[in-house]
Amino acid sequence: MSSTTPEFAAAPAAAEGVKRAKRGVPEGLWQRCPGCQAVIFRKQAEELLSVCPECEHHWYVSASDRIEQVLDSGTFEEWDAELMPTDPLKFADKKAYAERLVAEQKRTGLRDAALTGCGMIRARRVAIGVTDSAFIMGSMGSVVGERLARLVERAADQNLPLIIISGSGGGARMHEGILSLMQMAKVTAALARYNEMGGLFISVLTNPTMGGVAASFASLGDLIFAEPKALIGFAGPRTIKATIRIELPDGFQTSEFLLEHGFVDRIVPRARLKSEIARAIDYCGK
Repeated sequence: MSSTTPEFAAAPAAAEGVKRAKRGVPEGLWQRCPGCQAVIFRKQAEELLSVCPECEHHWYVSASDRIEQVLDSGTFEEWDAELMPTDPLKFADKKAYAERLVAEQKRTGLRDAALTGCGMIRARRVAIGVTDSAFIMGSMGSVVGERLARLVERAADQNLPLIIISGSGGGARMHEGILSLMQMAKVTAALARYNEMGGLFISVLTNPTMGGVAASFASLGDLIFAEPKALIGFAGPRTIKATIRIELPDGFQTSEFLLEHGFVDRIVPRARLKSEIARAIDYCGK
C-alpha cells in the first residue's frame, strides 16, 4: 500500500515566482500630516473638514469641497459654467497649452481654476467664488478673470454679499499672455464699482494665496479672513531676498505674521468659517 493516499497527499508547492497576496491595511486608509508628520486616519480627517486632529494643519481641499463646506447643503447654483478657456497664442512648453487644458479638466473635473455662483450661508444668500490651486496652480487665465468679474457684477446687481475664497499659487497665466495680465485689472475694477454701491466683500485667504491673485482681488476685501498657517504673498521669499538684499523675518508670509501686522483681519479655522461669514454679514447689516 502506498504511503500516501489522495486524501492525505501533500499540498502542491507554490508555483515558482508566484507571490502570495499579502494581507494588510487597505491603501488610502491613513495619511501622513505634512505639518506634524503624524499618521492620521483619513476618515477622521475628512470629518474634521480635512484638518489634522493633532496639529490642526489644514490640508488642500478642492473648489467643490469648499463650496460644500461653506454653503448650506443643496443651495449652490453655478454661474457661467459654459465659459471655456481657449488657446489664443497656440502656446507650447513641455506640452501644448490646448493639451494641458484638456488634461487638467479631466484630472480636476473643473473647466478652469475658478468656480462661481450663488447659494445660502446660514440662510443668507451670497455670491461666492473659489479658486483652486489644483488647476494650473489656480493661475488667472481669461476664464478665471471673466468668471470672477461677472460674479462681482451680479453681486452688485442683486445686492448680495460677495465671498471669494482664494486658493491660488500663481498669478497671471503665462500661456495666455496679455489676455491673462488684464484679468487682475478687470476684476479689481469690478470690485471698485461694487464697493461704490455699498457691497460687502469678504475675502478668504487659504494656502496658498500668492502671485497676482494676492496682488489684486484677494487683498481688497472689506474683511479679510485667513486659514491658519496659510502661505500668503506675492513673490517667493528667495526672490524677495535676492531683490531687496536684506534678511527676512521668519514666517513673514504666513497668515499669523500678516494678522500681527494688520494685513489680515482674522484667522478663522476651517470648521468655523461658515459661522464667521454669517456673523460678519449680519454685523455689517447685509
